[in-house]
Amino acid sequence: MSKKLDGKVAIVTGASKGIGAAIAKALATEGASVVVNFASSREGADRVVSEITENKGRAVAIQADVSDQGQIQRLLTESIAEFGKLDILVNNAGIYLPSALGDITADHFHRQFNLNVLGLILVTQESLKHFPSEGGVIINTSSVVSTLSPPGTAVYNATKSAVDNLTRTFAKELAGRDIRVNSVNPGLIATEGTHAVGFVQDGVEIPAHMGRVGQPEQIATGVVFLASPDSEWMTGQTLYLTGAAF
Repeated sequence: MSKKLDGKVAIVTGASKGIGAAIAKALATEGASVVVNFASSREGADRVVSEITENKGRAVAIQADVSDQGQIQRLLTESIAEFGKLDILVNNAGIYLPSALGDITADHFHRQFNLNVLGLILVTQESLKHFPSEGGVIINTSSVVSTLSPPGTAVYNATKSAVDNLTRTFAKELAGRDIRVNSVNPGLIATEGTHAVGFVQDGVEIPAHMGRVGQPEQIATGVVFLASPDSEWMTGQTLYLTGAAF
């Protein structure tokens, strides 16, 4: 039986854990060969690759800090050497550093913008050199905070608002190449990151509107939809996956 992404090659940045890991595994389940990018967690990336290959999928882990242009070029070079082409780019890598207005510093600002925004731009630029003539798909991981703007996270909120706008702009710029660009905007998801900052704790969860916290796999299914022909007439859109109405 054919799968939705048979024969496709995908790069998922920041895929060693959390939402990125779930996305990589979901794309592979649908037949894509997947580059599992990571910045520092080799162990996590190797675990994701092992899970994919144990299920007869194809995957490779490639280290690269996607806020660094030289490392981005290496990521694409090694990806093409491994799988020969690129059809799907998932810009998932990001960093969350909460800070109230009075505590924001230049370093705090640049660390988040360099990865969440500039890194996304640079990876997209480099990837465009490798998309085939028949087009491709770019999916950006944004966040519901771009709409809700919760206090204490001003810089992070601003980076995700930028991602939403980049998504719409790139969709217009790349339409002539048949490259679709969309974003997924998760709400509260149970990941290592949300546990670390106390949003989701053992036995204590901040409920979403549907009475429970989302899981990474629920975001991954949305990414598979955006990567597949099921969404072929969809570009420049934001897919909210929040378990909430607002």
